[in-house]
Amino acid sequence: MTVWASTQKAHDLYQSLTALVDFEESRLRVATPDVGGGFGPKLCVYPEDIAVVAAAKRVGHSIKWIEDRREHFTNAAQERDQYWSIDVAVGAEARLMGIRGRLIHDLGAYALQDVNIPYNSASMISGPYLLPALSIEVTVAATNKTPVSSVRGAGYPQAAFAMERLMDRIARELRLERAEVRRRNLIPKEKMPYTKPLKARSGASMQYDSGDYPACQAQALKAAGWDDFARRQAAARAQRRYLGIGLAHGIKGTGRGPFESGRVTVSNTGRVSVFTGAAAIGQGLRTALAQICAGELGMRAQEITVVPGDTGGVSLGLGAFASRQTVTAGSSVLLAARAVAGKAKKLASHLLEAAEHDLEIADGEVRVLGAPQLAVKLGELARILKGAPGYGFPADIDPGLEANVNWRTDALAYANACHVAEVEVDVETGGVTLVNYVAVQDSGTLINPMLVDGQVRGGIAHGIGNAMLEWMGFDESGQPVTTTFADYLLPGATEVPAIETHYLETPSPLNPLGAKGVGEVSTIPTAAAVISAIEDALQPFGVRIAQTPVTPQKLVELIAAGVRS
Repeated sequence: MTVWASTQKAHDLYQSLTALVDFEESRLRVATPDVGGGFGPKLCVYPEDIAVVAAAKRVGHSIKWIEDRREHFTNAAQERDQYWSIDVAVGAEARLMGIRGRLIHDLGAYALQDVNIPYNSASMISGPYLLPALSIEVTVAATNKTPVSSVRGAGYPQAAFAMERLMDRIARELRLERAEVRRRNLIPKEKMPYTKPLKARSGASMQYDSGDYPACQAQALKAAGWDDFARRQAAARAQRRYLGIGLAHGIKGTGRGPFESGRVTVSNTGRVSVFTGAAAIGQGLRTALAQICAGELGMRAQEITVVPGDTGGVSLGLGAFASRQTVTAGSSVLLAARAVAGKAKKLASHLLEAAEHDLEIADGEVRVLGAPQLAVKLGELARILKGAPGYGFPADIDPGLEANVNWRTDALAYANACHVAEVEVDVETGGVTLVNYVAVQDSGTLINPMLVDGQVRGGIAHGIGNAMLEWMGFDESGQPVTTTFADYLLPGATEVPAIETHYLETPSPLNPLGAKGVGEVSTIPTAAAVISAIEDALQPFGVRIAQTPVTPQKLVELIAAGVRS
């Protein structure tokens, strides 16, 4: 049976089906089509995943699951609801001394996964800052609301919001400039790699592998015209226009292990195929892996076929989550392609009677350096290594021109970002217009800058929705009241401004690519930066904001309360 599933974890679903529906493993295949987006909720195994396959097995023909929008709103995993109560201690120079407090995490009904989200939030509240002491009491509350699991960022956006609100509060109480308070507390470049006195979920030490957080902030402030903003803000207020600017940092542990699969094969026609347990969920995975493989085999990326998220292609795989796939699958494909190249050169050295170091791979063939007419095609090498009765090949070369690598890692590669948002608030309606947005991100070595830029911009759009629009409402009995996109609002072209993006590249020493994850990183500081800017715009009204999303109605209430006080 072939199960086509809109999932981020094909092998996880495969294992669940073989355990629950009594399949002989060789008779089942789980494949992921073009999902078009995952964002976290598609990494769960849902009851209907099992029920549909069991029904198809029982009746003996194909069955398709279709759900309407309301069913999706009430059953697909959600995230973001947390309640924080925290105290912070600082020295006279505004340097952090300690944080203590309590976090209540709303898990909803039925834990589709473990408690990774509150773990991420509590352990990462310090973000890119030096924090000598931390004590967070975590309460996980099971409710009758929609089940909660990872959504783009998986607890990191909440931690960043809490921390960045604290930093603004420190600046206000000590009458210091907000960017300066952050600068004094950022982990300096010379302390990298920086080990926190905490453990990751894997049990490994929580170590920031590389980065330059002060440089990231300095570049963001310069690009956003931070130093000139006070003049522009004063001029606008003289016209009864309320501009505000805010900044926030975000940091994300990416490349989560313990492994991902990468298998590279060459057919006797010279066709190169890549198979991986990683999943393509709209982030350009096929392009990135083809590019990595092509670089080792001297080919064009367009000439390589990538098959992700298919249990028929590889027996092991973890899938798409935690901004992991370029780091993990990319490293596996890199090493597998490198092994294939090495085997091809080894065989070609016998056929061409040349030393391996005198050979190069280019244009789908192995040839002698300086004598390109002496060459053998990869397809011919693959044909030889597939064997034929009575015909041998060198005994020190294994059959097949292919390699399979499951690159291992327990440590995370930490990517970071600094965002500056500029807004204008209509104090009569509570409407917020994003005037300018600058993002600086460090995701290590950028394999494909165009794909990276698309992911960063998409993550910011997601964060803007978290900041101002995306409210999942429940009544007093826990019944959802937002079950259509007329109620649950998403950012569109009119809400997302032109975004200016910049990149630092501090390669990670933890993987052969030097890469760090991308897809979630830009979502993490967005809401904090936007809310900081809104609060700055409304200084004359004494508005203080401690929640997301902040809707126009809520802003009007806060402005009215500020005026009254």
